[in-house]
Amino acid sequence: MDAFGIDISPEMIAIARRDHPGLRFEVGTMTDLDLEDASVAGVLAFWSVIHVPDHAVPGVFEQFRRVLRPGGPLLVGFHVGDGTRHTSEGYTGRPINVDSHDRRPGTIAGWLRDAGFTIEAELVIGPDEDRPGAVIFARGNA
Repeated sequence: MDAFGIDISPEMIAIARRDHPGLRFEVGTMTDLDLEDASVAGVLAFWSVIHVPDHAVPGVFEQFRRVLRPGGPLLVGFHVGDGTRHTSEGYTGRPINVDSHDRRPGTIAGWLRDAGFTIEAELVIGPDEDRPGAVIFARGNA
């Protein structure tokens, strides 16, 4: 299967389609992926799970594991820290209502392990910045 993207926001999908007309983008949600089991070769979730509340993240990771082929890679990017930030204005200046959850790499790694992933690498980006980022590379257990 070719690369494709999903987003819960129809507006973001419209922007992605406009900016990348050769790629496929669909409105969808990580909490209930409309994909067959073991149907994708890999998952990239860059700064998207930051908008999922803590109680729902384990289910999202279970969805990722379900749709990944055995041994498939997952790369997750997120903000490092504790707490939640609310945003009321989008990049375009339009009003929005979005929360961003900062989390510790150990918390994300634990949820991934519980969902059936093996952690292969963790990297904290800008550890001395006010709001560092992190990426975790994992593989679905075969």
